[in-house]
Amino acid sequence: MHDLLIDNASVIDGLGGPPRAGGVAVADGRIVAVGTELGAARQRVDARGLTLAPGIVDLHTHYDAQLTWDPFATPSTALGVTTVVIGNCGFTIAPCRPADRDLTLRALTHVEGMSLEALRAGVRWDFETYPDYLDAMERRGVVPNVGSFVGHSSVRTFVLGADATKRAATDAEIAEMRRIVAEAVRAGAIGFATSTLEQHNGENGIPMPSRLADARELLALTGALGEAGRGVFMLTKGSTTTVPWLEEVAATSGRPVMIAAMFVDPGDPTRVFREVAEIEAARRRGRELWAQVGCFPLGMEFTLRHPYPLEAFLAWRPAIEAADEAAYRHVLADPSFRKRLKEEAAIPGVPNRFSNKTWPSLTIMSVERPEHHAWVGQTIGALAAESGRDPFDVFLDFGLDGELDAMFDCRLFNTDEDEVRRLLRHPYAAVALSDAGAHLSFLCDAGFGLHLFGHWVRERGDLTLPAAVKRVTSDVAAAYRIADRGRVVPGA
Repeated sequence: MHDLLIDNASVIDGLGGPPRAGGVAVADGRIVAVGTELGAARQRVDARGLTLAPGIVDLHTHYDAQLTWDPFATPSTALGVTTVVIGNCGFTIAPCRPADRDLTLRALTHVEGMSLEALRAGVRWDFETYPDYLDAMERRGVVPNVGSFVGHSSVRTFVLGADATKRAATDAEIAEMRRIVAEAVRAGAIGFATSTLEQHNGENGIPMPSRLADARELLALTGALGEAGRGVFMLTKGSTTTVPWLEEVAATSGRPVMIAAMFVDPGDPTRVFREVAEIEAARRRGRELWAQVGCFPLGMEFTLRHPYPLEAFLAWRPAIEAADEAAYRHVLADPSFRKRLKEEAAIPGVPNRFSNKTWPSLTIMSVERPEHHAWVGQTIGALAAESGRDPFDVFLDFGLDGELDAMFDCRLFNTDEDEVRRLLRHPYAAVALSDAGAHLSFLCDAGFGLHLFGHWVRERGDLTLPAAVKRVTSDVAAAYRIADRGRVVPGA
């Protein structure tokens, strides 16, 4: 007598096999049989007309804080996701000393677009060290399967304190950070995550701590994974971090390296494929590098009061550092500030950044002043062409005219779907980049797996359904060494 029987389904195994009529029998939390004539069960689900597949594995989420008050990881578990990996980019809440708790939350508010009010009200600080954090999550319980990275920025803050955002680490500090990473991996961390991305700034535009790390520090901390013989190194790559250097990390540590975020960038559409070719070359030399790719066009809704997409510009820093709204408005109106922005935007080949290619899709979604209602639905690019003015001037003048809280929508990357298709089909691509749990004021891509099935399979026909399911189940589970997940087979 099985515990659960799901029958009359079209079964997709997650391994790329063709759909097969039948069902699945479950006992004691394990699949015990797949096929037909599965016998009796205490609970039966008739799945006639439906497809049964493994739950989606989301490799790129930021539920570290949310899981302390929401065990469901809302909304992911309502969108087909049964496994989430947290701690991406190294932005975690553990380890964390009591004195650093509010600093950690304020940094997340900026870099990950989270509500400070919600974080202060919701996070349950029943931990300090990283093993404490895993133990606390185990005690509270969670609905999805959870894999957790130990995060570089948190480790750095734990060891260096206020200096974590100011300087390179000493030998003694690196040794202590390495000890913490090794301890975390032994306690069950799925790996070590970091970021070198230029727009990853905390409160008041201060770089996140991981961005202050030098190559010596990164090699030492990833070496802890090699020493333990387990764990993945995940990083969100900035413009100065190269794939060949990451191959060196993989060679030194002997561990997989997951590189985010690999988008088709309208400002330099061939760059991602040059980097993928470098990953292919590294693979031929036996180094396990992965390109983390997304199946959505990366879009954001934002206001000029909180213009996250613009913060990748070095020239935008005076706006970030403005002390109050009056100072901020003064910066936005300054002709020399605008001149530097325009010059920087015209530099070709700067990866993953708002560029002059963005203006045709930068759409005004809502306005504050009634006299501007006619502009809703129009793009800044079209308004600039109509007026014969530079798009930056149209954009900033509109904001200064009582519209700092007007809502804009833009499509930044992955807008050429024929090129994105090449990434989604690539054998060394890991389909992820949902950012679920983060950037809630800008976007929510937690339904990335359903979008893959609906848009890329059903609407475009670029992938078969078995191939698409495999991309977000067994492929990514295997990359992260997640056992017994992402496949419909006996024993899983």
